[in-house]
Amino acid sequence: MEISLYLFITSFIILIYIYFGYPFILLVLSKLKSSSHNKKEFISSVAIVMVAYNEEMNLKRKLDNLLELEYAGSLKIFAGSDGSTDATNEILKDYEEKFSSISAIISEKRVGKVNIIAKILDDIKDFDIIFFCDVRQIIKKDALKEITANFHNKQVGAVSGELIFYKDEKTLTAEGVGFYWKYEKAIRKMESDIFSMIGATGAIYAIRRELFISPSPTIILDDVFIPMKIVEQGYRVLFDNKAVAYDKVAVSINQEFTRKVRTLAGNFQLFFKDPEFLNPFKNKIALQFVSHKFLRAFAFVFIITLFFSNLFLKGYVFSIFIYIQVAFYLLAISGFVLEKTGKRNKILSFPYVFCSLNIASIMGFAYFISGKQRVVWKKTERVLK
Repeated sequence: MEISLYLFITSFIILIYIYFGYPFILLVLSKLKSSSHNKKEFISSVAIVMVAYNEEMNLKRKLDNLLELEYAGSLKIFAGSDGSTDATNEILKDYEEKFSSISAIISEKRVGKVNIIAKILDDIKDFDIIFFCDVRQIIKKDALKEITANFHNKQVGAVSGELIFYKDEKTLTAEGVGFYWKYEKAIRKMESDIFSMIGATGAIYAIRRELFISPSPTIILDDVFIPMKIVEQGYRVLFDNKAVAYDKVAVSINQEFTRKVRTLAGNFQLFFKDPEFLNPFKNKIALQFVSHKFLRAFAFVFIITLFFSNLFLKGYVFSIFIYIQVAFYLLAISGFVLEKTGKRNKILSFPYVFCSLNIASIMGFAYFISGKQRVVWKKTERVLK
C-alpha cells in the first residue's frame, strides 16, 4: 500500500510538472526575465543547405521556392542528394546547369543526411550564415530576410523559424496534432524569450557558420544536436515566428506516428550519447532540456506507473482517479476507431493523439535500445500540391 501510494503520488506530480508545471514556470519567467532582442536587417553571405532523398515529386517546386526568396546579401543554394534512386539527381543537375546560384552535391550511396551536411559545410567555410531546410516544406518569400535579421545581435548563434501546417479538410488527426503543435510552439517561444529554445525546426533554421560542430554520423536529430552545441558555446538559439515555412499535415495518424517514433528514438539517442546536454555545469539550459525533452520522452513510464499503482489503492478519491483514467483511454480507443472510418470528433481528438504520441515514445525507446532505428530515413508519401 505504501509503495503504491508513493508511486502514485510521485508519478502524478511528475506528470503535472511535465505538461502543466513546466509551461507555467516558463510563462512566469518569460514575463519577469525576458531577454531583450531587437531585429535589424543583416546583410551577409548566406548558404542554403538542403538534403534530399527520392524527392522527385517535390524537388522542382522547392528549388523554385528557394530561388524566389528575398535577400539582399550574397546567396547560394547547396542541394545534396543522399543516394536517391529516382529522378532527384537529374533534377539537381539540371537546375545546377540553369542557375549559377545552385550547386548540386550528389552521393551515389546512402550515407545519411548528417554526412551530406558535413560534406557540404566542409566546402563552404567562407559563408557567414548557414540556412537549413528540407525539401517538402514551402518557405515564405521573406522568411530568409526575417530569420537573418536576428543575427544583428552578436549573442544569437542560431534561429529557428515557425512551421505552419495546413490541411485540405479537417481530419481527426489534423486537429489533434494541430493542438499539440500549438502547445509545443508556445513552449519554444517562451524558452526563446528567456534565453534559448531547445533545438530547432529542421525545416527552417539558420546558424552562424563559425559555430557549427559536425554531429556524429550516427546522430538522428541533427536539428537538435547542432543548436544545442551552439548553446554550449554560450550563444542563444531563438524562435522567430515571422520566418515561416508551410507543410501539409499528415493525412493519417500512421504518418505522424512513424515520424514521431523516429524523433523520439533520436531524443533517447541524445540523452545517452550526449549526456552533457543534461549537465547544468556544461549546458546553460540543462533544466529546460531535462523538462522539455528528457522528462516528456519518458512520460510513458509515469503514465503506466500512475495507472497500475492506482489499481492497488483504495478509497473514494483513488476510485475517481482510476475511472477518469479508464474513461480517457476509452475515448482514445474510440478516436482510433473513428479515424479508421474517416470520421472525426473534437472531443476524441486530444486523448487519441496524446496516447498515440506516448505509444510512439515507447516504440522510440524500444527502437533505440534494440538499435533498430536507422540513421537514414524512409521516404514517406507526402507530396505538396
